[in-house]
Amino acid sequence: MNLADESATIALAQRLAARLKPGMVIYLHGDLGAGKTTLVRGVLNALGYTGRVKSPTYTLVEPYHIAGLDLRHFDLYRLRDEEEWESAGFRDEFDGHNIFFIEWPEHAQGLIPQADVEIMFEILPSERNIEIRGNTPTGRECLKQL
Repeated sequence: MNLADESATIALAQRLAARLKPGMVIYLHGDLGAGKTTLVRGVLNALGYTGRVKSPTYTLVEPYHIAGLDLRHFDLYRLRDEEEWESAGFRDEFDGHNIFFIEWPEHAQGLIPQADVEIMFEILPSERNIEIRGNTPTGRECLKQL
């Protein structure tokens, strides 16, 4: 699927926001600047969040409570090791209720649950190409309606 510009990414985010279920895990793959945080911002805005949405590059996680949902936006680009993950208590976040958007999930391989949905962003000269994959029954159901 091609996304011509930021507004196309926001439109996709709005459709995705309407299909989120508690406990979902969504991996976001792609180079820096590919649109991962833009997608998360679009989801949060679609749910009614009006605050500033920033990439959690240095904090590793930003929590949001909106529209009766608890979302966690992880950016694991700077995650150093399993000890850092454990000492931060991140494992406790995966309680079956929170919804997760995880950038750079490969940095926490073996520490985080399988993704229900994976979104791969590719930067092209004049647009973004994305591939979306449903890995679980929940993920496939979400995408069927997307």
